[in-house]
Amino acid sequence: MSLSAAVALPLGGVAAHAGAVGAVPTASAPELSAPAFRLFSSELRIGDSGPEVKRLQQRLMDLGYWLDTADGEFGGLTLHAVWALQKAAGIDRDGIVGPITRKALDNGVRPSAQTSSGQVVEIDLERQLLLVVSNGTVEKVFNTSTGSGKKYESRGEQHVAVTPKGRYSVFRDVDAWDPGPLGSLYRPKYFNGGIAIHGYTSVPPYPASHGCARVSIKAMDWLWESGRLDIYSTVLVR
Repeated sequence: MSLSAAVALPLGGVAAHAGAVGAVPTASAPELSAPAFRLFSSELRIGDSGPEVKRLQQRLMDLGYWLDTADGEFGGLTLHAVWALQKAAGIDRDGIVGPITRKALDNGVRPSAQTSSGQVVEIDLERQLLLVVSNGTVEKVFNTSTGSGKKYESRGEQHVAVTPKGRYSVFRDVDAWDPGPLGSLYRPKYFNGGIAIHGYTSVPPYPASHGCARVSIKAMDWLWESGRLDIYSTVLVR
């Protein structure tokens, strides 16, 4: 599949079809009241556990960064949420909750929507974020990985891995692993030809797909259950 430098996380899944060109993130930070995350005595990172991790998870969830639960275990899904926060804040995407990331938590950093009306899923190519938006309000924020911008070959033809910008609608979905020429996609929601939002085992904090927008396996399950990517739902790639 030619997915060089992808970060594999223990979240369950398989390979992908396509994605979009990402770039250096930019900050967007309305301030909200926050717990004193500066009281953390040390850095938090994947593999840590305990009450401080649970506080971190709850704060991320309160700000809209998607997590399935605040269980006090810093696993792959918490890493995705931390990456999403770091992308929104325009800071290093190292997945470590140190002083700079804690400050972003204290400041209530959240990304902004581009749309102002309707139910829309926005894919922010620059910051590599997927936003669930309702009438201009960002309800959920997901780490995503879109097209790498690299060349690849499929069925004897050369292509470039990009996700074209534009306003689309979900026109087909598959409630299973969907096999394709570049691998299998988990529960894909197709919105532009063979380009879909789908679950995948590797969702690094940088563009790495062939054109699709990847999210974690459990995040894709949530998107299905939420109904926010049903057929005819609007997807804005920006």
